[in-house]
Amino acid sequence: MTGLPSEPFALWPDSRPAGNPSTLTAYLPAAGRATGASVVVCPGGSYAMLADHEGRDYALWLADQGITAFVLKYRLGSAGHRHPAMLEDAARAVRTVRHHSRDWNLDPARIGIMGSSAGGHLVSTLVTHFDGGNPAAADPIERESSRPDLGILCYPVISMGPLAHEESRRNLLGENPSAELRHRVSSELQARETTPPCFIWHTQDDQAVKVENALAFAAALQEKRVPFSLHIYPSGPHGIGLGVPDYRPGDDRPLHPWIGELRGWLAGLGYLK
Repeated sequence: MTGLPSEPFALWPDSRPAGNPSTLTAYLPAAGRATGASVVVCPGGSYAMLADHEGRDYALWLADQGITAFVLKYRLGSAGHRHPAMLEDAARAVRTVRHHSRDWNLDPARIGIMGSSAGGHLVSTLVTHFDGGNPAAADPIERESSRPDLGILCYPVISMGPLAHEESRRNLLGENPSAELRHRVSSELQARETTPPCFIWHTQDDQAVKVENALAFAAALQEKRVPFSLHIYPSGPHGIGLGVPDYRPGDDRPLHPWIGELRGWLAGLGYLK
């Protein structure tokens, strides 16, 4: 793919925001397998850290399907960052891929975003708070739309209300967020008709993030008539990821059933060959 960096690259110019550590790392399909679709991957980690198995492993699986994946290293509460820093990074990632799509042989109308746990909350925030870009911006990337063309939410944190995962809420919003701020980033309250199609999965006995988060977001999408695919499995620990440790290209070990469901959903949306 012409011009696509092989190493992590800075998401923002050095001067804005100052000292921003955010990066994107590309994972490419094998020669001849690329579909032209791409997905930005947001690892989970309670907005305190980034779980590698929900970043690199997902990206390798997506690349195996012919989808170019970009793992996003976004700003974290553990480093003193608060909302909207994380949302700004996710939006910038989608804008970046869209801006460079021609150079990188990607389809600007097939750019998805995927996240687990707190990364799933970040996905839910972007699919409900995207914008069309700023046509007057000096930076051409900022002129691009930040709307993803689909969202994939894995055992997501959704609400910052009573259903909230407390550590994620604290890292995202600080110790005493206002009711207005909690409302603004409770994605079950923010869905809109233009939210893109979403794939959502969770386990019923998740002891860290309540399954009601996924159910509430699906209900909000239903109310707005946004297409979604919802899968609730009876059991499984939070953070299960693909269901196998240390995924590698071409891995033939059995993966969690959600992967098969996701593959079928992506195929139906034209993301696979």
